[in-house]
Amino acid sequence: MADAVLNGRGAARRPGRSQRRWVPFAYLAPALVLYAAFLLFPLGRAVQFSFFEWDGLGASTFVGLDNYVEIARNGQLREAFWHALVLIIFFAVIPLLIGLVLAAILTRSNVRGLGFFRTIIFLPQVIAMVVVAVTWRQIYAPDGPLNQFLRAIGLDALTRAWLGDYVWTLPAVGLIGTWVSTGLVTVLLMAGMSRTPRELYEAARLDGAGAVREFFALTLPSVRGEITVALTLTIVAALKTFDLVYVTTRGGPGNSTTVPSYEVYRRAFELGEVGAAAAVGIVLTVIVFAINALVNVIGEKK
Repeated sequence: MADAVLNGRGAARRPGRSQRRWVPFAYLAPALVLYAAFLLFPLGRAVQFSFFEWDGLGASTFVGLDNYVEIARNGQLREAFWHALVLIIFFAVIPLLIGLVLAAILTRSNVRGLGFFRTIIFLPQVIAMVVVAVTWRQIYAPDGPLNQFLRAIGLDALTRAWLGDYVWTLPAVGLIGTWVSTGLVTVLLMAGMSRTPRELYEAARLDGAGAVREFFALTLPSVRGEITVALTLTIVAALKTFDLVYVTTRGGPGNSTTVPSYEVYRRAFELGEVGAAAAVGIVLTVIVFAINALVNVIGEKK
């Protein structure tokens, strides 16, 4: 009777169905207002800007879908989107493979100082990406630690300007993403694997299952949800990466490491093409939603 309401005769009555329906909305309304004000409204304005030719200061000219057509025609922009897809391999796929192996070993083994190891492997996620980029730029320098190590072990032929080589620059930047993402993926997978009952593994061993069969029959299915979450987070990080590219290569050498988010910055603040930059941002947003929707659909299938 806590939610009862007195009618005109003093009798208690409960709120009608229409009244009860508005109770959850009353609690959600402030969050929805903030969500609309700080996300939906800016996104809508970006969509609006993408249909105009505007330098950010003067008058704008309506151009319809010309900015989107330019993305399809411009080879540099197409290359930028291709680079972002390549980075998914380094930010998401490779960390997932490494994380699965590490999490399986650490979960099944009695490792001393496991909590300390989790902290160390998760540390790259805590460090600001700008600091990570500056540090790795020094590591990749022609006289940096990486080339010094290669010379010390007699592999002088492999030394190179890692961030100035047209072939190796994008993989070098991608490996930084691998280093950053592996800890997050490993910790997520360890959390999922730790929930699998030990009795299942003991029963599998009694049935003659080896370590590989246990992994594919028990461990991998038990972390399906964690894999989906890990891929979602790392794919978003790969597609929207900006600070890493900006600090390490500025899209160079040439256009070998340009990515969509860097093109948004360059066109909006360096070239004064706000409408074109907005169109690139909208296309990138659609690609992020599409890829992650596909990942979640596959992850939910049994």
